[in-house]
Amino acid sequence: MNRSFTVGLWVVAAGFLVFGVLGLGAYPTGITGVTLKGSTPGCTCHNISPSTGVNVVISGPGILAPSQAGSYAVEVRGGPLVAAGTNIAASSGTLSPVDISLQKVGDELTHTAPKASSGEVVRFDFGYTAPATQGQATLYANGNSVNDNGLNTGDQWNYANNFVVTVEPTTGVATLGVPSSFGLDQNYPNPFNPSTTINFALPVTAHVTLRVYDASGQEVVRLLEETMGPGYQTVRWAAGGLSSGVYLYRLDAVTAEGGESFSASRKLILMK
Repeated sequence: MNRSFTVGLWVVAAGFLVFGVLGLGAYPTGITGVTLKGSTPGCTCHNISPSTGVNVVISGPGILAPSQAGSYAVEVRGGPLVAAGTNIAASSGTLSPVDISLQKVGDELTHTAPKASSGEVVRFDFGYTAPATQGQATLYANGNSVNDNGLNTGDQWNYANNFVVTVEPTTGVATLGVPSSFGLDQNYPNPFNPSTTINFALPVTAHVTLRVYDASGQEVVRLLEETMGPGYQTVRWAAGGLSSGVYLYRLDAVTAEGGESFSASRKLILMK
């Protein structure tokens, strides 16, 4: 190995270590096994409990064909957020880092070094390849928001909501087979500008309403209100006249047989 290159690596490694001591403590170059998939209960070296002030979101396609690859991201917001780290895991399929901010350790991903925030967010891009068999796979993540105060105190972390990927042969139409249960996916992309896609699953025929609300709880648009047959459904929304901010979309479905109902909601971020 070239000697100057070796020295350069040591300098970079030392830089990571110094940053880690100031921010991510004992794990400046990442840690695995601390998502909701793992056996370790989160980033407890920084704070015993997760913090609701930290928002960690997984975004990407909600439906992939068997063995199909998709582009995904974990975004960390809130908390001190001078920098952030992450751990990403999957129930099945294969994860892969997209840039130098992530590395693969075993079958999981984690940060190579604390990543500085940009525009009040830290984003980690990664790839995910679906398993070869049909079904559902789950992506897990957590995010650690650090304050760079020289100690682990004051840092905060939280889990992301588990992200379910439905693995089905794609046909190019909105409805892709019949799912076994109701479901509402995280919109993709998120944040978005000006349009985004919302996927949801109906196991039976139901009267469906899909609404978007602003941060004060006021309905801003009704994207859907109709009776729909079973299947995986896709709605594309262009939020042209709205201002940047955090919104909430809610799916309500009521079946004809016996009045069974399903409701779910997720946050989306419009960033112009």
